[in-house]
Amino acid sequence: MPRNRKKRISRHLKMSLPPREAAPGEGPGPEINLIHFTELSFTEKRLSSLEDLPEFFEEGGTAWIDITGLNDNALLMDTAERFGIHPLVLEDICNTGQRAKSEDYGNYQYTVLKMVTWDEESMQVEVEQVSMVLFPKVLITFQERPGDLFEPVRQRLRKGKGRLRKEGADYLAYSLLDAIVDGYFLLLEKIGDQVEVLEGELLSAPETGTSARLHELRREMIFLRKAAWPLREAVASLGRSGPLSGGTTAVYMRDLYDHVIQVIDGIETIRDILSGMLDIYLSTVSNRMNEIMKVLTVIATIFIPLTFIAGVYGMNFALMPELRWKWGYPAVLAVMAGTALWMLAFFRRKGWL
Repeated sequence: MPRNRKKRISRHLKMSLPPREAAPGEGPGPEINLIHFTELSFTEKRLSSLEDLPEFFEEGGTAWIDITGLNDNALLMDTAERFGIHPLVLEDICNTGQRAKSEDYGNYQYTVLKMVTWDEESMQVEVEQVSMVLFPKVLITFQERPGDLFEPVRQRLRKGKGRLRKEGADYLAYSLLDAIVDGYFLLLEKIGDQVEVLEGELLSAPETGTSARLHELRREMIFLRKAAWPLREAVASLGRSGPLSGGTTAVYMRDLYDHVIQVIDGIETIRDILSGMLDIYLSTVSNRMNEIMKVLTVIATIFIPLTFIAGVYGMNFALMPELRWKWGYPAVLAVMAGTALWMLAFFRRKGWL
C-alpha cells in the first residue's frame, strides 16, 4: 500500500472514533503469535513484527495470526496494509465497544464478538472484544489483553488430534467461535452457582448484602443478554453466507447456532429466576417488618388499658376512696396484671400471636 494511504488510515482512525472512546495507543503492549500448520506439520512462534510472515506463507498450509493488544498504531496499520483490510474494519477493531456482527468484504470475512469469562477473585464477569478477519488460508484475530479461551484449540493443533489440522482457516475460525460460545456456558454455570447461594440466603436470613449481590447479578445478566443477542445474529449471518456457510463447516455452524440459542435460553431463565428471587426478597423483608410491627402493636395495645388505669389513679382528687384503702395499691397492680394476661389470651385465641 502506498505511504500516503497509511496516513489516511491513521487520520481516519483518529477522526472516526466516537467521543469518550479509547483510541489505539492505550492498553497492554502488543504480542504477535503465529501458528502455521498443515496436516503433517505444525509451527508455533512469537513474532516481533510481521516481516517474518512471507517465509511461512510460501510453505502453503493455514496460518493463524493472533495479535494481543491494540495500542500499537504502526502494527495495526501494517497489518491492514499487508492484508488489504479496509480502514472501517480497522476502526471497528480498535473501537472495543462494538456490537457483535459479521460482514463480508469479498476476499475476507470480518467478525467481531464479545468473549466473556468469570473472575474468581472479584466474582464478576470479565468481558473482552475479539475481532476475526478470515481469509482463504489465513485467520487473523485481535484481542484486547492476554488470556483467552482459545488454549484448548491451540492444544488440539499442537497434538494434531481430530480434524482441526486437516481442515483450513474456515474450520479454525469455527473452532474459535465455538470456544467463545462455550465460554458463555461456563459463565452461566458460575452465575448459576451464585444464584443457588443467594437463594439459600433468601430462604434463611436475607441481609442487605444479599439485595446488593442480587441487583449486581441482574445487571450482569442484562449485559450478557445484550452481548448474546447480537452474537446470535452474527453466527446466523456466518451460516448463511461467506466462507463458513459452505462445505463441511456449514453443518458445524448450524450446530453452533443451536448452542447460541441455548445460551440465550439459559440467560433468559436465570433472569427470570433472579426476578423471582427479588420478589421473594421483597416479600421476605415485608413479612419480617410485619412481624415486628405486630409485636410492637400488641405491646402498645396491652399498655393502653394499663396506662388508663395508672392515669385514673394518678389524678389528685381528694374524694377518691381507693386512695385510702389498705390494699388499694396491690389491688390496682393485680387488676393491671389480670388485664394484660386476659388481653394476651384473647390475642392468642384470635390467632394474632
